[in-house]
Amino acid sequence: MPVQRPSKALLIGLVVSSALALIVLTFMLLSGGPVGFALSALLGVAPLPVLLAAVLSLDRLEPEPKLNLAFAFAWGAGVAIVLGLALSFVGEALFTRAGLGEAAVDDVGTVLLAPVIEEALKGAALLLLLRRRQEIDGLTDGIVYASMAGLGFAAVENVGYYLLAYNEDGAGGALQLFVIRGLIDPLGHPIYTSMIGLGVAYALTRRTVARFAAIPLGYLGAVFLHGLWNGSATTGSLAWVAAAYLVIMGALILLITVTVVERRQLVTRMGLYLPGYQQTGLITEADVRMLSTLSGRKAARKWARGAGLGRAMSDYQQAATELTMLHLRAERQGMDPVRFAVERDAHLGMMANARRW
Repeated sequence: MPVQRPSKALLIGLVVSSALALIVLTFMLLSGGPVGFALSALLGVAPLPVLLAAVLSLDRLEPEPKLNLAFAFAWGAGVAIVLGLALSFVGEALFTRAGLGEAAVDDVGTVLLAPVIEEALKGAALLLLLRRRQEIDGLTDGIVYASMAGLGFAAVENVGYYLLAYNEDGAGGALQLFVIRGLIDPLGHPIYTSMIGLGVAYALTRRTVARFAAIPLGYLGAVFLHGLWNGSATTGSLAWVAAAYLVIMGALILLITVTVVERRQLVTRMGLYLPGYQQTGLITEADVRMLSTLSGRKAARKWARGAGLGRAMSDYQQAATELTMLHLRAERQGMDPVRFAVERDAHLGMMANARRW
C-alpha cells in the first residue's frame, strides 16, 4: 500500500522528544531516589496499556502510521513536558514580580498558566503533523493523534506527581494519588487535547469558511476543560470536582460519538464508491455488502481465519478502506487527477494481491 516515507523532520522530532523524556525521568530518578522513582514509574505506566488500547481501538478501520503515533506520544512526553515546565516557571516568576503572594501564584499557575501553556504545547504535535496532512483523513484521526500526545504528557507528569507524593507521605500517599489520577481521571489530558485534534482535523478535511476558526476554537475548548478540572481541584469542594468531572465525561461521550458516527459513515460510503470497481473483477456484489457494514467485515475476517486467509482478508479490507478514503479526500479537498490515479491503482493492486477467494 502507498505510504509516505518518514521525513527527516519527523524522525528528528521523535528522537529529540524521546531524549527529553528520558532526561526528565533521569532527573526524577536522581532527585527522588530509586525506590520512590520505581514505585512512581510503575504507577505511571500501569494504566498505559489499557489507555493505549482504548485510543488505538478508535483507529482500527483505517490505522495511522505507527511512526506518526509514536511521534505524537513522544512529543507529549518530552518536548511538551520540558517546555511546559520552563514556561510555567517563567510565568509564575512574572506574577511573583507583579506582587502576587505565593498562594495566589500557585492558583494562577494551576488554573490559568498550566491549561494555556500545556494545551498549546500538546496541540503543537497536531500542527507539526499538518505537513503530512494526507494522514489525517477524518475527525477520528485528529482525536487519535491528540490523545497520543495527551497520554505521553500524562504518563511523565504523573510519575512526577507520584514521586512528590511519595516524598511527602510515603507509598501510601503515592497510591492515594494514583487512585485519583490513574483510576478516576486517567483520560483527562487526552480528552482536553482531543478538542484541538477535532479542530485541526476539521480544518484539514472541510472546505467551508468555518474551518479557519476550528483550530482556535478547539484550543479554547481544551483550555476550558483543563482549567475547569484544575480549578475545581483547587477549591477543595467535592461538588465542584464532581461537576467538572461530569462536564469532562460529557466531552468524552462527544468524542466517542464522533468516532462511531464517522466510522459508520465511512463503511456506508464504501457501498457508494466500490461498486464502480466491479468491472475490475476485484470486487463483487458480495464483497461490497461485506465491506459496507461493520458486522459484515467482522464476519468475513472470522471466516477467513478459519480458512487460513486471515491476513489476506485484513489486507483486502484495509486496501478497500484506503481506496474509499482516497475518494473522500478527492471529494472534500480536491486532488490532482494523476496523483489520484496513481494512488487508486496502488490500492487496487493491493486488493489484487490479497484476494484469494
